[in-house]
Amino acid sequence: MEQLKQRILTEGRVKSGNVLKVDSFLNHQMDIHLFDEMGKAFKERYKEDEITKIVTIEASGIGIACIVARHFNVPVVFAKKSESRNLDGDLYTSPIYSFTHQKEYMVRVSKKFLSAEDKVLVIDDFLANGKALIGLLDIIKQSGATLVGAGIAIEKGFQGGGDALREQGIRIESLAIIDEMGEDFIKFRD
Repeated sequence: MEQLKQRILTEGRVKSGNVLKVDSFLNHQMDIHLFDEMGKAFKERYKEDEITKIVTIEASGIGIACIVARHFNVPVVFAKKSESRNLDGDLYTSPIYSFTHQKEYMVRVSKKFLSAEDKVLVIDDFLANGKALIGLLDIIKQSGATLVGAGIAIEKGFQGGGDALREQGIRIESLAIIDEMGEDFIKFRD
């Protein structure tokens, strides 16, 4: 998606440790117009699929997932990273390791919001090594729901998570795939 790539090039900053900072438009301050264009792009890529739920992980994926869900006219379910008194009943759980935060979380989804009847599209802001997506896929599998695919805003292709998951037969549609990046350059996959 050219509009997203241009924003990455003009506003993104590469920090040490392969961290791409895009907080001015994606995951701190959110450009809702850009999110709407991303929602249209995901709807176009998955227009032939019957999606009943959008699933994401707390917190940065929620904004994008909500706008995408509007295009599919379905609810969003997000996996919570922390225990809460308002999370009651039976839960699906899975451990995930966050590349950004360099720590493991146990993510949780209430069983009442995801079932075997659902056809799920996972939406997230980033895909690096694939650990968050693997955790969400585990929860979807536990529920018996059908995974349709994953929509990713920015994939760090050089970290290999997306390619490894595609090799397992998982459909991943990324709007921008970065093959290389450094302090003063970002190279996208064609």
